[in-house]
Amino acid sequence: MRFFLQVARTGRLTEAARALGVDHATVSRRVGALERALSARLFDRSPRGYALTEAGRALMPTAEAMESASMLAAAEVGGRQDELSGAVRIGMPEGAASHLAPRAVAELIESYPRLEIQIVALPRTFSLSQREADFAIVVTPPAAGRLRIRKIADYRLQLYGSAEMLGDRPPRTAEELRRWRLVGYVPDLIFDKGLDYLTEIPGAPKPAVASTSLLVQLEMVAAGAGLGMLPEFMARRRPGLVPVMPEVTRITRAYWLVMHQDTADLARIRRVARAFADAMRARL
Repeated sequence: MRFFLQVARTGRLTEAARALGVDHATVSRRVGALERALSARLFDRSPRGYALTEAGRALMPTAEAMESASMLAAAEVGGRQDELSGAVRIGMPEGAASHLAPRAVAELIESYPRLEIQIVALPRTFSLSQREADFAIVVTPPAAGRLRIRKIADYRLQLYGSAEMLGDRPPRTAEELRRWRLVGYVPDLIFDKGLDYLTEIPGAPKPAVASTSLLVQLEMVAAGAGLGMLPEFMARRRPGLVPVMPEVTRITRAYWLVMHQDTADLARIRRVARAFADAMRARL
């Protein structure tokens, strides 16, 4: 079942083999043995990879339940709460990962040296049911799924510019703002509607400088490439950044903790998630 799940999630023998620490021939044999044992074809094979058949899709919930039960058993039998070990993968936004998470990671690794923390800070959503992450920290919580969702905290953003660029002539009205260059996300690559900040700012034009990376946007604003919407917890750590029209441009968002019901009670996942949430609240 482990081999079946990995192929189902990756769609390719080579990627599944890499994740499982074996060669691709072994993966192929194990999947073939499972299909023979079940008298069912679980995958359609093609040059593009492995796609689940109807039988394969029907098997997924049972296979994932077996995986979760195995993980819980290992956690309960394998050691005490104060001996947490193993890998925990967290999907989270880049700004939170770089500015809010490091202290939590340092304290966790110091307390539990056998833990392995993996932070995936990519501009994308994460499928917890497919184990792309053990838990996620998001701006817009998902509306469906077998998930446990808890609010971490609100945070505020506003428009900033470099003091050198603004000089003594910062924009003070929506009309004046239209004459300034803006830095923001690439419009058609915004993966979370909660990150579409500029549409909420009166007079804000389309960004002239755009990036999928919030850290790149921060550096562009600091360098004087334009004005940009930045989280206050990031901007206040950069000398030389000045709020612009805060009474108009300040908006509020929230971070949410999202966990899958099948793994939310695993000791290592529960403890790491709590540490991340606590560290973020303390710094927002």
